[in-house]
Amino acid sequence: MSDNERCNEFPVGASNKSGLTPVFLEPTADENDECRVLRELRATPAVFDLIAETTGSELAVQAVLRKQFPDDIVRAAVSIHELRRRAASKFTRADQLWLDRQGLEQSTNEAISRHKAQRFTGPVWDLCSGIGSDTFSLAAHCDVTAFDINPAACLRTSWNAEAYGVAGRVQTRCEDVLQLSQFEGLVHIDPDRRPGSGGRVTRIEDYVPGLDYLRELMSRCRGGAIKVSPASNFGGKFPDAEIELISFQGECKEATVWFGDLVRDSLFRATVLPAGESITGHPLEVAVPVSPLGRYLYDPDPAVVRSGLVDVLADRLGLHRLDPAEEYLTSDQLIRSPFVQTFETLTNLPNNERDLKSWLRTSGFGQLEIKCRHIPVQADTLRRKLPLAGSDPGVIVFARLDGKARIIGARRPV
Repeated sequence: MSDNERCNEFPVGASNKSGLTPVFLEPTADENDECRVLRELRATPAVFDLIAETTGSELAVQAVLRKQFPDDIVRAAVSIHELRRRAASKFTRADQLWLDRQGLEQSTNEAISRHKAQRFTGPVWDLCSGIGSDTFSLAAHCDVTAFDINPAACLRTSWNAEAYGVAGRVQTRCEDVLQLSQFEGLVHIDPDRRPGSGGRVTRIEDYVPGLDYLRELMSRCRGGAIKVSPASNFGGKFPDAEIELISFQGECKEATVWFGDLVRDSLFRATVLPAGESITGHPLEVAVPVSPLGRYLYDPDPAVVRSGLVDVLADRLGLHRLDPAEEYLTSDQLIRSPFVQTFETLTNLPNNERDLKSWLRTSGFGQLEIKCRHIPVQADTLRRKLPLAGSDPGVIVFARLDGKARIIGARRPV
């Protein structure tokens, strides 16, 4: 079985073929009160059964639980139960995971972490591991040492690795990664994008660790990956690196900075999941012509847009732009690709409600998608004003055509 095939399968149970003994953390002197609560909660699984069986509001559930359990256990259990429910869209084993709010918000979607893990071989250091969402994907075929400054995060990483049956390949170290002087093997790092008590930051300079540390890490390690937000200012920050924009189910979720031995192309890459397909190139290598609206309209995947590869994709698919400032593409021939959403155009209207309403009255539409990129539209407000007396699903797209704002009526082809 290849490394890629191993990455796509998590073993069942705590055993593994690595020959290593699963690491179950014992209490240490540096553990905090949060760790105490987690350990007590793990030793009291009946609290989760009771939550599942109890109906009513959260306050009512807590009132029932407090008859049998201490307040801190109740609060933690209710929080984890709700976080597991929310995590179901990210993780196949969400109902077994140990989570905290910030850790879940910053965690890597399982499909994405498994995709990234395919490049890694041998020992890996996972820095700023959080709840371990990258750790347990890497550990599907690599021996992983996970670092986090928070002892509760290390505890969660260890238990979550156990939930995915890879505990024997994972060791945790509660250390400040800023103090590490030597690195072993390949490195993955997920810097804190919500440092302190503030909200989410987009400047990589404001991450913890920040840009200077990340650049130094790249020079000291033989290879690895840096996880950054797709909305961050990564452009021009990492010379000689490969920047991969990754989308999942049509939403751009992550930018991965590959460096050293893990670089495949010193270019930009856009990857769409779950299709698992990528396109690479340089944003300035080609410029496709602008042409009038054809029979089909194409909306490029957000990963393609954020990577700057719209023209590269258009050139390879034989598509044209509608306008130099628009990402929408067009052609007269039907093209199907995981990198675009495809629409069959029905009409091309001036950008005003009167003409739009007049056309919709005879369109047969009863459901309507409203799409726009650079023309501001309050979709919900507009939808309430429109006559939708039919039953068919339709689409209207606000876009610039040759510099003029227009409304394109369309439908998804069968």
